[in-house]
Amino acid sequence: MEKVIYLDNAATTAMSDGAIAAMQPYFKGLYGNPSSLHTVGQRAKEELEGFRARIARRLNCDAGEVYFTSGGSEADNQAIRSAAILGSRKGKKHIVTTAFEHHAVLHTLKKLEKEGFEVTYLDVHSNGLVTAEEVKTVLRPDTALVTVMFANNEVGTIQPIAEIGAVCRAAGVVFHTDAVQAAGHVPVDVRAQNIDMLSLSAHKFKGPKGVGVLYCKKGLPLLTFVEGGAQERGKRAGTENLAGIAGMAEALDEAVENMPASSQKIAALRDRLIDGLLKIPHSRLNGDRQSRLPGNVNMCFEGIEGESLLLLLDAKGICASSGSACTSGSLDPSHVLLALGLPHEVAHGSLRLTLSDETTKEDIDYVLKCVPEVVGYLRSISPVWEDLETGKRQHLI
Repeated sequence: MEKVIYLDNAATTAMSDGAIAAMQPYFKGLYGNPSSLHTVGQRAKEELEGFRARIARRLNCDAGEVYFTSGGSEADNQAIRSAAILGSRKGKKHIVTTAFEHHAVLHTLKKLEKEGFEVTYLDVHSNGLVTAEEVKTVLRPDTALVTVMFANNEVGTIQPIAEIGAVCRAAGVVFHTDAVQAAGHVPVDVRAQNIDMLSLSAHKFKGPKGVGVLYCKKGLPLLTFVEGGAQERGKRAGTENLAGIAGMAEALDEAVENMPASSQKIAALRDRLIDGLLKIPHSRLNGDRQSRLPGNVNMCFEGIEGESLLLLLDAKGICASSGSACTSGSLDPSHVLLALGLPHEVAHGSLRLTLSDETTKEDIDYVLKCVPEVVGYLRSISPVWEDLETGKRQHLI
């Protein structure tokens, strides 16, 4: 098989060698159930709590504030439903979010709306950012929760989390952030950034799939999300995935330790890729150029369909996406790009390329050779492009 250039790291990452090695002892030798009272079980319990403490150090929180989950989506659901329902008991049934959150957040909020909650969806600016002042202006006495993602999964924009958190803290409103794309890639400090609840997922930073974390600030009640046992201090039943948690702790340690050098290298390649792709006529970068994840490039090319672009790039050995992997089966344009104000015709022609520290300059140069060729070919057979070029339609980019 020819070399594959994998540029879909926002969807998932290859596990690190260190994370794989860290998991091995828990498949055979240290396989005990942490809830068992015998020696094997209690040894597993000690290991579990050791990993909890390691992850807490990376988030700058107490170990008792770390809850293990199956991933980011579950953590989002538990955080949002907990804050909403607990708020409702005090007569607070208003929630604030943005229009371009991950669907794990948006779908949870839609369900809460059917249960009588009112949700304010803040518009994001054309650069994919929202300000703390805009959050402040929509807070009300009955606001139970603000949930704003740390970094967007499609366009990679990094929100002013510390400032938004400070606004919420001053107003006595719970602040949750979906940090699935941020953890391991940009600094996360729940205390310094005024975060009350945070979600992360191991497979976004070279850990295993199927394991994540919900951070919940001490003193903030958390509702039981899965019934059936006393695990996770009674808030999430089910035997803990000790091997997965071991891999997650190791991967997060590695990601944080390597972050300064890794981010600098990846961001340089990202900028090289952006500059090259912007040379394609009638193209645009989606999301703020500066306040974005080191490895995220999201482009739109007018006059083409994103799905066709992906398939032709795949045939050339380039793995990319047009947006969130969670909505890859949808034919609708990205809700994130529509939230940025892009018209449907432009949003359909999107391409997301997300880099890792394994991406090379040669990979980027190959992509910069292939993408213009594929875009040119698709435009050459597109009646829409013909109309744009002949003036029957007006260019939107």
